[in-house]
Amino acid sequence: MEIVYQPYIDPEFESLIERINAPRVCIDNDTCQHCTVVKVDSANRHGILLEMVQVLTDLDLVISKSYICSDGGWLMDVFHVRDQLGKKITDETLNLYIQQELCDTRRRGGVPKELQTCHKRKLRPCHISTEHTALEITGRDRPGLMSDISAALYELGCHITAAVAWTHNGRMACIIQVEDGLKGGPIMVQKRLALVQEKLESVVEGHHENGDKRSVLLTAPAADRTHTERRLHQMMYADKDYEPCQGCDGSCRHWNGCKKTHVTVETCKEKGYSLVNVRSRDRNKLLFDTVCALTDMQYVVFHAAVSLKGSMANQEYFIRRQDGCSLVSETESRKLAQCLVAAIERRVSHGVRLDICTENKMGLLWYLTRVFRENGLSITRTEIGTHGERASGCFYVTDASGNDANPRTVELVRQQIGGSVLVVNKCPNSSLSVSRSSGEMEERPRFSLGNLLWSQLERLTSSFGH
Repeated sequence: MEIVYQPYIDPEFESLIERINAPRVCIDNDTCQHCTVVKVDSANRHGILLEMVQVLTDLDLVISKSYICSDGGWLMDVFHVRDQLGKKITDETLNLYIQQELCDTRRRGGVPKELQTCHKRKLRPCHISTEHTALEITGRDRPGLMSDISAALYELGCHITAAVAWTHNGRMACIIQVEDGLKGGPIMVQKRLALVQEKLESVVEGHHENGDKRSVLLTAPAADRTHTERRLHQMMYADKDYEPCQGCDGSCRHWNGCKKTHVTVETCKEKGYSLVNVRSRDRNKLLFDTVCALTDMQYVVFHAAVSLKGSMANQEYFIRRQDGCSLVSETESRKLAQCLVAAIERRVSHGVRLDICTENKMGLLWYLTRVFRENGLSITRTEIGTHGERASGCFYVTDASGNDANPRTVELVRQQIGGSVLVVNKCPNSSLSVSRSSGEMEERPRFSLGNLLWSQLERLTSSFGH
């Protein structure tokens, strides 16, 4: 018998080029009058563009313009960014942090130890934890589904510490992190985990038609857990929420009355690229969602330009498949267009947004979703997390038919929930909110991880100054 010996390749070798040629990051507040220019030069590898965009969007920074070039194994990116108030990024502590994260998240030095500790705790979104059991659920959306899921978890003695859910094109995907309601910490007993999965499967399965896809997956605590929003994209893609509705084509679709999103895919034979043009309404994290779809579908971006014109965003990508080939068939091009439309429209918010801050207690999500359900409201999107003794988050709600909720019903819900509840302007780009308890208008930034980080940075900066 012939013995074949395989050469041993050190796993560190794959990152050798990147370590030898460390990324160079320049944060420039002088070149542009209205925004901060972030320039990055780095050795190229699959997925690095998405990681860079993720660093910026996790801080709630708005990317208004971008130029990307990655030919020849080297990546050169330029991002024009502003904060949520439209201002430059002038906080030196934050700029140092951005520089560190874009260079290498494993690198040490350059940022005070106290700030490193703060960032590592705060940057990971509230719904991502390495200390809790995560539940991933996909299936057909229906009114009251989140209420049924949270009720089942409450009955099983599971305390929900965070949850994020998206709905799109009749499908639902959510990631819920739970801990033992009595002992705290992750649920580690396999028998109990199996019981939780069985119960949730029966809840999600209850209103499904034969052959309809649904999934319930439990994952143990892990330090390398996928970024939550990227994982939601992956879950909805696997659930085929991109498949067009009857009577719609692959390059332009309407869902819940959204403004059209146009995607075209052409072949650039001279250079061997496929040219992808995307035109849609601008919103937060638009670039992240687009690049996320391209990356997870195993496409490589070689050149790209992103710009704004009024309220519309234009994105142009020159791509190839990861094997080096351009798209060769009409079917592949149509699927890519459909998937990009879906990736962009998943995060489009429908309905009235309710920002909630209240006491953290066992069964809170079940109580909140039950109030919505009993008042005939459907949840189209939600994100809620716990911070010690407090819980805060936001819910987007419509009536049972997907239309705007009756203001009287929303006010009734606010009174029933109690605590601090803000009914926010329906426009997703507006920060103007109305406190129904006082009737006064106030400028209030939306609940987000970036806002938490900004407040912590201000505290640390002032402490360093003293």
